[in-house]
Amino acid sequence: MQTLGLGFTWEELSPGQRFRTLNRTITETDLVLFTGVTGMLETIFTDRTFAAEKGAIQGQFVPAALTYSLIEGLLCQSMIQGTGLAMLELNKQILAPVRVGDTVHGEIEITSVRPTTKGNRGIVVSRIDVKNQKGEVVMTYEATRMLAGRSA
Repeated sequence: MQTLGLGFTWEELSPGQRFRTLNRTITETDLVLFTGVTGMLETIFTDRTFAAEKGAIQGQFVPAALTYSLIEGLLCQSMIQGTGLAMLELNKQILAPVRVGDTVHGEIEITSVRPTTKGNRGIVVSRIDVKNQKGEVVMTYEATRMLAGRSA
């Protein structure tokens, strides 16, 4: 019997497959909790007037690490739940700021899939474009993961 909510095994993925995550609106609570737990208590994240006074980006923006973490959370809850074994490599580019109140989602394209030489597992490479509510790409990254294979 198939279990609902489990992610894909490496054999179920192939280059060219595309997926989209659900949306996630970033709240001030997300920002406060993330900066508190990580220690990223920089003025640019904790002082709403800082950016305006310095002539920098307007609005209350969030660390790129928060945006990335939220997208990875959406992937953990769906695509790799129970099958993700390891993040092996990550290459990330930040293209635009994300602010409190923005809604983001990830668009995933599988770029490479191959079995490992040992065990029932494979290496899956994917490109993830993170877009905001306007459809703008705010971040892009390539993730290389080890995923479990089908049960014997």
